[in-house]
Amino acid sequence: MKKLIQTLKNIWSIDELRNKILFTILLVAVYRIGAHIVLPGIDATSIKTGGGGNGLLGLIDSFSGGAFNNASILALGIMPYISASIFMQLITVLVPTFQKMQKEGESGRNKINQYTRYLTVVVTLVQASAYVKYLDQMMMQGNMTMNPAFASYFFISSLILLTVGSLFVMWLGEKITDKGLGNGASLIIMIGILARFPNSFLQELSSKSTPSGHILLFIIEIAIFIAITMGCVLIIQGVRKVPVNYAKQIVGNRQFGGARQFLPLKVNSSGVMPIIFAQAIIFIPTIFANFNTGGSAFMKAITDHTNFWYMLIYSIVVIAFTYLYTALIFNPKQISENLKQNNGFIPGVKPGQPTTDYIGVIMDRITLPGALALALIGILPGIAQRFGVQPGFATFFGGTSLLIMVAVILDTLQQIETHLLMRQYDGLMKSGRIQGRNSNSAIQM
Repeated sequence: MKKLIQTLKNIWSIDELRNKILFTILLVAVYRIGAHIVLPGIDATSIKTGGGGNGLLGLIDSFSGGAFNNASILALGIMPYISASIFMQLITVLVPTFQKMQKEGESGRNKINQYTRYLTVVVTLVQASAYVKYLDQMMMQGNMTMNPAFASYFFISSLILLTVGSLFVMWLGEKITDKGLGNGASLIIMIGILARFPNSFLQELSSKSTPSGHILLFIIEIAIFIAITMGCVLIIQGVRKVPVNYAKQIVGNRQFGGARQFLPLKVNSSGVMPIIFAQAIIFIPTIFANFNTGGSAFMKAITDHTNFWYMLIYSIVVIAFTYLYTALIFNPKQISENLKQNNGFIPGVKPGQPTTDYIGVIMDRITLPGALALALIGILPGIAQRFGVQPGFATFFGGTSLLIMVAVILDTLQQIETHLLMRQYDGLMKSGRIQGRNSNSAIQM
């Protein structure tokens, strides 16, 4: 406890770090306030929550902190920007023009960021139009009501407000990244997820407190939740260290190189993206689930995340996307060329193509356990719900929500520790250092 208090004092004594923390808290508070402002024309008291369901809609509602189901002006949250960032990242890997642009340094990255913003506007307009149609469906089902005076221009006004709201959230994320602490887009997603945790926790506690003796089950659930969280930390932090030697160079009277280092290959280099892609793919059958066809029962079964067939298909898709996304973002040939240019080599492996093949084989081997672990984490919420955990609290037993929370928290703590160590303070841990992920964007979490 004394160590914790001293660490907090050290954090607060650093003016730059204190200002970053306060600035981040201020912008996050602005975002959370905006998430409770309902679109004009909708009666806020008539909204029945819980209409987001599972699948992609549930994922969007989770990322927006409940703003999606509450018909907020920030209902789309940061998701249009994330979608545009994912697309631009894939384009940068696949299109030579954008590859060249990325290698131009700061100016090239600024151009790509500008294209990402333009694409965000287009994506937001499309998603906002679909969301307004979704609100119309909710009104027809009686989950919310609208003031008849707004009926004539509800679509246009909502389209504009949702677009501006999403761009405002994008601006908040960029400001947090520039002047705050951590990656802004990632923090906004994490705050949206965490906003639902207290209510879900209390609902689960209430459900287990009513029958006598069930409080023990709640304690067991918390223990399992902690164990799963620790497992996510291991998956996020896990690396395979490949030894690398650098040839000695003598420049004047000084010697450079000759040290032995390691090339860290992440077990989960694809981050949370395979789970997001898989949820989007599995969500497609819901479009056909309501049709009275011969396969409608099967369609409905694979849209239920507690169903065996859903878990099986979902796991296969996650594993496939893990290999696909890893192949897109990880380039063994480029790593091999960088090692050769810096006079580095892997002991026992010839430079050039043999090094490329060696790194590729290792990456293929460690990607399999990473993919299997991601698939297991992805289906854990459905398994937890089948064992009696409330749906809201079950989402925190794995899946996208838990992975994002763990990754962002680790990265933020690592940045705080960097500030402390730069000023010769002790780190956040008694021994060792926090090895946070480099969250260039939420898409890399």
